[in-house]
Amino acid sequence: MKAVAMLILSLLILVLAGACVLAVRGVRADAQAEAEPLTIPEALFAPQSLEGVLCVQLLDGEITRQQYVRSMAGLAARDDERHPLAVPRYEE
Repeated sequence: MKAVAMLILSLLILVLAGACVLAVRGVRADAQAEAEPLTIPEALFAPQSLEGVLCVQLLDGEITRQQYVRSMAGLAARDDERHPLAVPRYEE
């Protein structure tokens, strides 16, 4: 009877020791992941449209305000030709 109790107690100690080892490894992995610098791809900050490119150029001083306004007006005219605004009629 004592031998069975000792065997069960020994197995319980081994299981608890294994759980402690796994928990410590998990904490170390989390700490290591937090220590690594966060890398954000540069493409995430790149302009996604022509309007965005024009804004960046204006802010960087590559184009003047007048050039920006003229370019935006050209884009608006082009957009109006390609996708004219259809206003629905409201009749009572």
